[in-house]
This record gives sequence, C-alpha cells and structure tokens, in this order.
Amino acid sequence: MVDRPGSDTRKTQAGITLIEQIMVLAIVAALTSMAVPPMHRLLNRSQLQVAQLDFIAALMHAREAAVTSGRRTLLCPSRDGRRCSGTMRWDHGWLLAHDRDGDHQPDSTALYVGHAYKAGLTILGSVRRRYVRFGPDGSASGSNLTLLFCSENPAEQALSVVVSNAGRVRSSPASKHQAAICAAAS
Repeated sequence: MVDRPGSDTRKTQAGITLIEQIMVLAIVAALTSMAVPPMHRLLNRSQLQVAQLDFIAALMHAREAAVTSGRRTLLCPSRDGRRCSGTMRWDHGWLLAHDRDGDHQPDSTALYVGHAYKAGLTILGSVRRRYVRFGPDGSASGSNLTLLFCSENPAEQALSVVVSNAGRVRSSPASKHQAAICAAAS
C-alpha cells in the first residue's frame, strides 16, 4: 500500500468497547431485577385464576353430567383418583364420578380426575362440606360449598368459588377473612 500525501492511513474500528458492553449488561441487570417481583406476582395470580377456572369447569361438567345422565354426580377431593378423601383440601387432586347409592364415594371408575396442583397453591373447601353432589335436576342440596384458592404470596390475592344449593356456580375474590383462613391452612 502506498501512502499518498493528505490521506489518512489509520484504520477505524467498527464495534463496541468492553466498557460499553459492561454498561449495557449493568442496565439489563438493573431492569431485570426491577421486573422480576411484578412478574412473579403476575405468575402467581395467573396460576390462581387457572385453578379457579379449572374448578368452575369441573363443577359445571359435574352438574351437566348429573342432568344428562339422570344420576347423582359427585365432585370431591381425592389423593389417589379412585376414592374421595373426605378432607377440606382439594389441592392434592379431585375426582368426578356418579354416586347412585349416596355414600359419597364413586360407584365405579371416575369420569374425570383432576391431579395435584403445584406446591404453594392451596385450595380449601368449606368445613361442613367436603364434596359436592349434584342431583338429576342440577341442584346441589346441602349447605353452600365455598372453595378458597390462595398461594404463599399476599393474602389479598385469594379467590373463591361458591356452589349454591340450587347448583349455581359463581366465582369472586375472597374476602379478607376467607383469605386469612386459606393462608393459615397453607
């Protein structure tokens, strides 16, 4: 290469320096650390809503199965997917089955089995109501059943599902008292 008078022979570098790379990494780390707690709360809230919707769908399916088959249909907590456990805790799993003889246990194999939820999610049923049994007319006689959904995060995020004696299913945020009961059971 021949140098010409008045020409610049220095080569320019294209790229970024180590200091610039470190600054970019520091900014990314700061933004990530600010975003993680809200994302964690959002994820927990989403998991509570998914569990709540799962139970609403199961309850509606149980009611529909009772009406269409003309047989009593049972929805209850279950640890093994074959028998009702009789506990207030629904987060270990549950089952849906017909119950012709009224013994609060499935007559045969379950129509549907819901498996355990992730650790840290609590689903707690009413003290006096450890199952729901829908009649052929769609009613769920007995006392109302309230299912509470909460996580190990703040109690104000707790949700509930209520089944009335008429068999209607509704969802709502849990009251502060209900949230405290659910959190204490965690």
